[in-house]
Amino acid sequence: MKSSDVKSIIKKKYGEIAKKESCCNTCGTGNPMSKVQIAKEIGYTEDEMKLVPEANMGLGCGNPTALAELKKGEIVLDLGSGAGFDCFLAAVKVGSTGKVIGVDMTEDMIKKATANAKKYGYTNVEFKLGDIEELPIKDNSINVIISNCVINLAPNKLKVFKEAYRVLKKGGKLCISDIVLLKDLSEEQKKDENLLAGCVAGALLKEDYLNLIRKAGFKVVIKDEDKKISKTQYQGIALESLKIIAVKVK
Repeated sequence: MKSSDVKSIIKKKYGEIAKKESCCNTCGTGNPMSKVQIAKEIGYTEDEMKLVPEANMGLGCGNPTALAELKKGEIVLDLGSGAGFDCFLAAVKVGSTGKVIGVDMTEDMIKKATANAKKYGYTNVEFKLGDIEELPIKDNSINVIISNCVINLAPNKLKVFKEAYRVLKKGGKLCISDIVLLKDLSEEQKKDENLLAGCVAGALLKEDYLNLIRKAGFKVVIKDEDKKISKTQYQGIALESLKIIAVKVK
């Protein structure tokens, strides 16, 4: 499938999700879990879910803000920010002296996230329409990047990691929760548009994914591997949610 076709499918599916407030993890997996149930399963607290409830759309596979150990005054970038859930959690942690930027390629998600920020008074959060393969962000300007179950959707993942490396300051870190495969998919599964939008068809084998991050220049530390998610959300497909911290060392 061409990269342009993949991106068109993703934009369409996530535009529909933004309008319907539905959960992407039901797409192509047959899973009936609610967005609140999913958020609990992947590591969010009750207090976090209450912060901006409209922003929790049950789209993630982990809690990257918990990995990041954010500090006051830091500049944070969220790759694939959706309705802004992780951005708002990060905004609380970095405080008024910090800033959070969310980048998403779906216009309806940007509109929804911006409306959420306005409704709840988040003045230290900004949302930008853009492609994570070509970030609309300056070089060496970000302390921490977070991303939650999004990079698997990008056709050119190496380009995403290189862009992340470019915009991070020296010593900055990339904190990711993402779906990776433990076994190759069938050709039929790889062509399934619902599985593509459901974070499966575009995913890489775990070692291939990690090697791309290293190739971009990062030092990688695996923090956790959630294999249970295969049964709870993905009908037993051989995959896991990989939690990593990647540091820009040069």
